[in-house]
Amino acid sequence: MVRHMKNSRKSRYLQVGIAVIYCFLAAGVVFGFAALKPVLIREGVYHSMCSQEELNERQDVCYAQELRLNLMFTIAAVATNVSALPIGTILDTYGPRVCGIIGSGFLSLGAILFGLSSSIGFDGYIPGYLFLSLGGPFIFISSFHLSNTFPTRSGSILSMLTGAFDASSALFLIFRLVNENTNGRFTTGKFFLAYLIVPVFILVAQLTIMPATSYKTAGELVQQAEAEISAEANDRVDDDISDRNEGERQRNDRRVQRQDIVNKIQDLLTDTGPEHTSRTEEPVLRANGGEPDTSSATKPQNTTGGVWGAMHGCSALRQVRSPWFVLITLFTVLQMLRINYFVASMRQQYEYLFGSPEQARKINELFDFFLPLGGLVSVPFIGAILDNASTPFVLLVLVSTATVIGVLGCIPLSIEAGYTNIAIFAIYRPFYYTAVSDYAAKVFGFQTFGKVYGLIICLSGLGNFAQAGLDALTFKVFHRNPIPVNAILTLVTCLVGIGLVCPAGNVTIPCCLHKRGHIPVSICSALSRNATQG
Repeated sequence: MVRHMKNSRKSRYLQVGIAVIYCFLAAGVVFGFAALKPVLIREGVYHSMCSQEELNERQDVCYAQELRLNLMFTIAAVATNVSALPIGTILDTYGPRVCGIIGSGFLSLGAILFGLSSSIGFDGYIPGYLFLSLGGPFIFISSFHLSNTFPTRSGSILSMLTGAFDASSALFLIFRLVNENTNGRFTTGKFFLAYLIVPVFILVAQLTIMPATSYKTAGELVQQAEAEISAEANDRVDDDISDRNEGERQRNDRRVQRQDIVNKIQDLLTDTGPEHTSRTEEPVLRANGGEPDTSSATKPQNTTGGVWGAMHGCSALRQVRSPWFVLITLFTVLQMLRINYFVASMRQQYEYLFGSPEQARKINELFDFFLPLGGLVSVPFIGAILDNASTPFVLLVLVSTATVIGVLGCIPLSIEAGYTNIAIFAIYRPFYYTAVSDYAAKVFGFQTFGKVYGLIICLSGLGNFAQAGLDALTFKVFHRNPIPVNAILTLVTCLVGIGLVCPAGNVTIPCCLHKRGHIPVSICSALSRNATQG
């Protein structure tokens, strides 16, 4: 039966805590490239590609070297997003433990290639960074199901995982600071060989503590409970036993076993341990009919106005053909493109908007600090919003904030608008990533989560190739003026966002299967409480 129901509350807390730790150490380290790049330049990585004229001018970094280093990050960034689809398929087929083991293998290979690249006979930096970028999403995406260890706190758990993902970019910043304080003695080679401890830690955790199968959403648990109770109602296995007492005894044994399963599911849905659950409120199966006795159960709450469970139980093909998928994918493609465009060209944008390279340098340095910090600071706020607000409200906040950021990015000669923009952006980025994964889990469920969420991120990654076109428009057509591009992106995102928010507010939760006489009303009530929050 459901293996994860056997896990105690302490073990579930431990699993979430360990996942947060290794997501911080591995999930998004490649996005700390801006901090790693100066160290690579000081160590002369790709310095041999510089021309003799550039060497004579004693430039810190030549054009060919800059291009090669940026190519390393571009390949890794695209691979991180595009790999989400095959990773999701592996997750759905083989489970989170297999994904975690594969991720630890990629991280090990990447660390070895990058750490030994200066001493081996070929360029190991680009493939090493590529393997690091593949290991991250294997670890991160396979951790999402842990949001269902405590369904009523799924938003808080997702925000912690996403916060750890964002904060992981600070790992290279810490390395750069240590490298500078040791006058370069703590080299990239030493750092990445020491980093091998991380994939070993992940491997041990996967083999000993972390679950082999994904935790189910509340809706999927209710479907399992429905199947168990339907089996009780149609139990005719022992009709041929001549001894009526023996037949009744075997039925009672199976009834007790099924009841225990239902109780455990209810405990998980209501986020309380067995020692805290009042057994007078449990559904009681009648011996003569299998129908649940709901006389003492709590009546379900009205759960309109959300999107929870809208596509649970549907095939992946049907889900990706639905407006739910199309609208969230369009919004995600546009937002990821906007985010990466801003991160890549932020300094150039503010050189134009401020009219001062020095002011642009200062805001860029502050932004490098804000970006990982935002993932940590925003964790409790994101969790509180996702746990207590309806999904249409979350989407409304998401779209409204994106519009505000876009407008602030179009205001020239305003220091206040610039600093407000990067502060909101640093908090919005983890909120956006968490909200998208939370939406996918609540709308589509975890039976197909890997494929559906993976396809969303994969298409968003492919959409990043449009960034080259945005750069060309900014630098060549608009002569370094970022306002027209920012305005266009803001308008299109706002229109798609309105299309995403409006239908979500008019959906009724397809819950309360107890009306068909199959599901205990108290379980549906617990499910409804979870749906109301999501």
